[in-house]
This record gives sequence, structure tokens and C-alpha cells, in this order.
Amino acid sequence: MPLCAYNYVESGEKMKLSEISTKDIINDEDGSRLGKIVDAEIDVATGKIVSVHVYRNFKLLHLFSNKDVIQIPWDNIIKIGSDVVIVENRQKIKEDT
Repeated sequence: MPLCAYNYVESGEKMKLSEISTKDIINDEDGSRLGKIVDAEIDVATGKIVSVHVYRNFKLLHLFSNKDVIQIPWDNIIKIGSDVVIVENRQKIKEDT
């Protein structure tokens, strides 16, 4: 079951999605930078985050297409640190269509 963002934060405090979206998303397997969070999918019945959408080549004034976005299930987030979000590299990470 998806958990709230504050369960993953180093300090144990709550964090806004806007704060998480400024952090680099890092693959735990090889340390590669996956991009930045640009959107989130929320289960409206529970209010829980289901997944985040990460833009692979984040540039502020760049228009992006769906092929540049990957969907990462919230359960794949290992840790939200002060500068980065570490995600587990599972087969569930898929291209958003």
C-alpha cells in the first residue's frame, strides 16, 4: 500500500510535493540521474500518492512529450534525502503512455 511522503524523509518531517519535485531522482542500481518529478498520480479515495511521473531530461523552458516521461510507482521510492530521491530500479518503472 502506498505511504505518505513523510515516511521517507530523512528528518521524519512532512514534505510538500513541490519540495520533492526540486530534487534529482536517482536510480539505486547504478547511481544514474533519472530526472525530476513533474507530476504525481493520487488515489482520490485514500489521498495516497500512487506514482510519480519523472521527466528524464529536465530543462525549465523545454516542452516535453510522453516519451520523455517515466512513471515510477510510489512503492519504488527508497529514501527522500535533502538533495535527492533514491528509487529502486524495478521492472515496474515503465515509460508513460
